[in-house]
Amino acid sequence: MRKWARKIAVALSIAVVVSSGGFHFFSKAASNAIPRSKVLQGAKQSLNGDTNILLLGLDSRRDNDGNPIPKEISKLLHVGPASVGGYNTNTMILIHLPAGGKKAVAVSIPRDDYVNVPGYGMKKIKEAYGYAKYAEDSKLYKEGIQQPAREHLARDAGRAAAISTVSQFLGVPIDHFAEINMIGFYDLANALGGIQVCLNKAVNDSKYSGAVFPAGLQTITGADALKFVRQRHGLPNGDLDRTHRQQAFIAGVITKFRTQGIFSDIGKISGLLDVAKKDVVIDSGFDVLGFLPQAKALTSGNIKFHTLPIEGYVMRNGQSVNLVDEVKIKKYVQELFNPKPKGPSALPSPKPTKINYANLASGKAVDGGKIPCVN
Repeated sequence: MRKWARKIAVALSIAVVVSSGGFHFFSKAASNAIPRSKVLQGAKQSLNGDTNILLLGLDSRRDNDGNPIPKEISKLLHVGPASVGGYNTNTMILIHLPAGGKKAVAVSIPRDDYVNVPGYGMKKIKEAYGYAKYAEDSKLYKEGIQQPAREHLARDAGRAAAISTVSQFLGVPIDHFAEINMIGFYDLANALGGIQVCLNKAVNDSKYSGAVFPAGLQTITGADALKFVRQRHGLPNGDLDRTHRQQAFIAGVITKFRTQGIFSDIGKISGLLDVAKKDVVIDSGFDVLGFLPQAKALTSGNIKFHTLPIEGYVMRNGQSVNLVDEVKIKKYVQELFNPKPKGPSALPSPKPTKINYANLASGKAVDGGKIPCVN
């Protein structure tokens, strides 16, 4: 369950990429409506036709232009004012698409992994974006650059730092990225008409995230979607269980795509495009229309999810962080992305974590899909 949790925690980003791809099947021009960034221009690319896509979920109470989300929405979502949260990337998932149509691999990166952030030293990996964004914003402010241009340029510095840190940590190039802001979970659930999720036990976190849910299978929409993916207080594994929530949400999104014909529903696709235009930024070289066949394959289950291992928990500079072995991490990723042919003496490849599934009274999985039950 832990791997299924960390593998797509933005998570949500994959759903946005999938949704925008679906709309471009009907209108190539719509691609221009999704905000784009040039931070990957000139970057090292994968070889042999493979593609690595980094999904970033940004924990910010501001829109893409730097404006605070409306107070009534902030109150509804139980997220606090724009001064809270900063610009941490609380969701980081790298999707590896091998050449030749082989099964894709998704690797979740725990947000508290303690790594080297180029230019800033040892930090939590989620902080790379925020440190670089703040430094660039301060410089641009002194130069007299006004909003929203300053926000756009400063966020590009944050994206570049996050991408560079992940690439260095995992030892692989990043070909494309998709970034989604926090409110995207709320907008996506509304656009899809609700997402099915399942909880092992009832929860009541009214003080912090606002999450109050019964046990079992249920459909969440709007504000409840964000509350569901943000809860960590009161859960057995704290922040790791929050990652599980995010991945469970994405599992519900993928199931809905697979079972309810979203790609052929113009109304749903139009709504998803509206989410992408407002809540998403992708790199300038991302051919969303060309990605459509792979997106459909992903929603058909042609993907395996994994979570990077950690060595334990330690305190650094007054913060609890995940201790990691970078040599082991790079080897782990290489084995996932480039599995060796199996032979009599071959070592077993890393396997996805087992998931508990919620079944209907009939014993069949929900809508013919698999909805993971999480804490």
